[in-house]
This record gives sequence, C-alpha cells and structure tokens, in this order.
Amino acid sequence: MSNTSSKTSENWLNNLLETFREQEKEIMLGGGQKRIEKEHAKGKLTARERITKLIDKESEFYELGLWAGFEMYKEQGGCPAGGVITGIGKIHGRDCMIVANDATVKAGAWFPITAKKNLRAQEIAIENHVPLIYLVDSAGVYLPMQDQIFPDKEHFGRMFRNNAVISAKGIPQIAAIMGSCVAGGAYLPIMSDEALIVDGTGSVFLAGSYLVKAAIGESVDNETLGGATTHTEISGVTDYKMKDDEECLATIRELVDKLGPVQTAGFNRKESKLPSRSSAEIFEILPEFRTAPYDMSELLECIIDADSFTEFKKGYGQTLITGYARIDGWSVGIVANQRTISKTKSGEMQIGGVIYSDSADKAARFIMNCNQKKIPLIFFQDVTGFMIGKRSEHGGIIKDGAKMVNAMSNSTVPKITIVVGNSYGAGNYAMCGRAYDPRFMYAWPTANIAVMSGASAAKTLTQIQIATMKKKGEEVSEKKQQELMDGITERYNKQTDVRYAASRLWVDGIIHPAQTRDRISNALACTNLNPVIKEFKTGVIQT
Repeated sequence: MSNTSSKTSENWLNNLLETFREQEKEIMLGGGQKRIEKEHAKGKLTARERITKLIDKESEFYELGLWAGFEMYKEQGGCPAGGVITGIGKIHGRDCMIVANDATVKAGAWFPITAKKNLRAQEIAIENHVPLIYLVDSAGVYLPMQDQIFPDKEHFGRMFRNNAVISAKGIPQIAAIMGSCVAGGAYLPIMSDEALIVDGTGSVFLAGSYLVKAAIGESVDNETLGGATTHTEISGVTDYKMKDDEECLATIRELVDKLGPVQTAGFNRKESKLPSRSSAEIFEILPEFRTAPYDMSELLECIIDADSFTEFKKGYGQTLITGYARIDGWSVGIVANQRTISKTKSGEMQIGGVIYSDSADKAARFIMNCNQKKIPLIFFQDVTGFMIGKRSEHGGIIKDGAKMVNAMSNSTVPKITIVVGNSYGAGNYAMCGRAYDPRFMYAWPTANIAVMSGASAAKTLTQIQIATMKKKGEEVSEKKQQELMDGITERYNKQTDVRYAASRLWVDGIIHPAQTRDRISNALACTNLNPVIKEFKTGVIQT
C-alpha cells in the first residue's frame, strides 16, 4: 500500500473512531448532568462512580453493552446504555461481573433492553463462573412497556430464575441495595448469597407506600416499610447495614477478598510477548472500502504474540486462515477470513471474504482439533458468506458449510468472536455469530452485520418491489426506480451499521481495534475460571 493510500485510510479510520468516541461520552452521561447532580444531592454516587470505587485502583473496567438502547425508545426519552452498566472488573485481583443500575436514567427503570442486558451479564457469569456483584438502584419495570418486559422467557422474570441457577452452580453473588428496589426487583438482591443495604437511601419492598395505601388502606412511610433498619433489625431480609455508598462498596471489596479458592480450566498460558507489528499499523492495513482486499495475516500480526503463529493447512482452503497462536501468552486457535484474492492449483480464482468448500472443510477439521486439545477458539470475521453458483452447488458447498457449522456449534472450548468488517448471511453463523454462543463477541467500528450487504439487499428488494408493481399494472419510471433504490439503501445501511447491532446487544461491545488484544486476553482469563469443559461431540456430518 502506498504512503498516500495508507494516510487516507488512517485518516478515515481516525475520523470514524473519533465520531464513536464522542457518542460514547454522551452515552456515559446517562440521564445527563442535571440528573447526576440530583443523585449527588441525595448523598448518592452515580453508577459509574460506584464502579470506579469498587474495582481495584488503576485497573481497567471492561464495559459490556455500552451501546445498548442507542437511538431506541425515542418516544420515551431514550435509554442510554440500557439504563444499566455491566462489565468485568477486578476486585482484589479477582475478575467479577458488575451490574449497576443507572438511576439517572428514568430512576433506573427497566426497559426491554435493560432486561436483555442484565440477562446477558448473567449468561456470561454462568458460562465463565465469574462472581456477580449487583449494585441495585432501580424503580422497577418501566410500566408503559410492561408487556415487553414482564411475562416471556427472556424477560424480567428470567433474571430471578438465573439467580437461583447461578447460586446452585456455586458462583458467588453479592447484592448491594443502594437506592430503590421495588416489586419483582426486590427478589434479585435477596436471592443473592449476601445483601447489603445503605441506610437512608436504600429501600426494598414488594410494594411502596402509595400502593400499600391504595391496596390495603395501610398508611406507612417507605423507610419504615422497607428501609435499612427494618430489613437488618426486624425482617432479617438483608445482612449488612451500611452508613453510605463508600462503606457499602468497601464492604463488598472485603467480602470478595475472602471468597474461597479459584478453580480454573487450566488453559495453556506462557509469558506474553508483544506482537511483531504495532496496533497502529491496523490503520494502514485495513482499507476504507469494505469490498477492497487486504491480507488478514498482516492484521493478525498486530494482535498475536510475535513468532507464535503455526498455520494449519496453509495451502488449502485459502479464503480462511486457521492456525495456533498466542495472545498475551494464552494459547489459542484462530479462524479468520482471508480477504486477499487467491488462486488454486487448478487455476480457479477465489474471492477474499467468501467461504468456499475447501475452506469450510479445513475450518471444521481445525475446530475439532482445538476441541481435542482443549484450546480456546478466536474467530475474526470479515465474511460476505459462502460461495454461490452452479459450480459451488455441484461441489457440495451446503454440505461442507453444514460440516463447519456443526463442528463450530458443538464446540465445547470457549469461543470468542471479533467482527472486523463484514458479517453477512451464513458467514456470520459459520464464523460464530451471536446465535452460536461465543463467550464474548466484540466488533470494530468498521463492522457491518446483516443478511447481505446494503448494496446487494437494495438491488434485490428493489427488483422484487418493481416486479410487484408491474404485476399490478403500474408503470415504474427510472426516477421511481431510483427513489425506491435510494429509500431501501438508506434503511438497510442504517440497519447494517455496527451501532444498530450493538444497541440490540448482537455484540457485547464496539471496541477500538487497538484494544482487541487486551479484550481477548481479559475474555480468556474469564473463560479460564470455569473448570468444566464438556466432552466434544458432533451430530451426523455428511462427508
């Protein structure tokens, strides 16, 4: 790549990242500065301030789901970060999943995306045996949308079921009632192993004073009904009465410090080595246009430990890169889409980013090998799908694709997915998209997730719409056709934008490319906390 094109790409990517950073700053303000000041006036810390005081000093908080709810619920005034902050943080050196209600957003009320985000945090804790810390400060279900939050399997009630399952698995759960804790939400802290409550600001009850008065005619204030004194000295519902947020957070740290021994899966890790190339070089390697080719192996050199890559079947199935490597010392198996245009021995040109039969066959074999050796798998997605056409169909592309999907679906070693660029159609599935249970799934700002590219979808949908109109006897001018195409393209491009995906938690976070290595290492450390690796089995596979 020439210096001119490198600088053009670098500037483009820097501009994109800056746009994302500015939007992230706004999301992190939650309900805004005035709401933050109101919380402070009550003697409370904000959710983010609580997390900062809870985790080890100078350690990093690996936030998950920051973009949840982005540009959703506009009629309701929005729901920044889904009204709850989740992520992995170290407490006395131990990785913990932290779930903190943001009371600056609708008093911490639960929107549909809030429930989904909470459930995702619990799912990560269950899969990886990570202790859970709940910092509860919520007004409960957002009543105008109760039908989308309350009754279904993946709604609000699932969280309490998960409380019980997590406890049965021996995964520690500590809950701090640091504000309101109302109605069904009252069960969450009490179904945890231990519950703390802050005097004067924390309260927990099935129904507040107004509802009690309306339902049974009893007059009682909220503090008497369910304050700290009531629940630590009368009901015995909570275990620790705390004078303020600071004491509460310090006590949580003490409890985590005294947890029992940590069992691990024992994944292979050696001394870390820096990559052979700087993460800054990602800006030079990644092209501005998502259809342009580039060498994925060069990109991997910016992420994996230097001189650690052992490529598997290098000369076969060249539109996928498979091989063993180390990332921050951790032994991993890598499956990555190759974006260069390659040529087979028979002279056939293979388009980068497309999965061919030989690539799928290679990947299936490699995934099985990693399961045999108990090596975690890392998927780097930049895929447009499986190869189509007569030659591919006759060659059994569906059979070979199914083989890869079968092996990946039944894989029992941890899987971590990074969406670098395109993530289209069945390629998303085969490369361990959200539906295939990656332990963690991150995306770069350059990512697109959809059934197909915006251009392809717009052409297809426009053709269908025009054909329907013509069947009805309508004349469709070139101008009308272009208007249809433009409208569909605009709508589809918005839906393929990575922020659209992140707002709906199709990925766990949008990360800066330079953070990839650190995020993967943290994810592997979490996966290593689950000592149980199930036996690997596949179903019927056509060969």
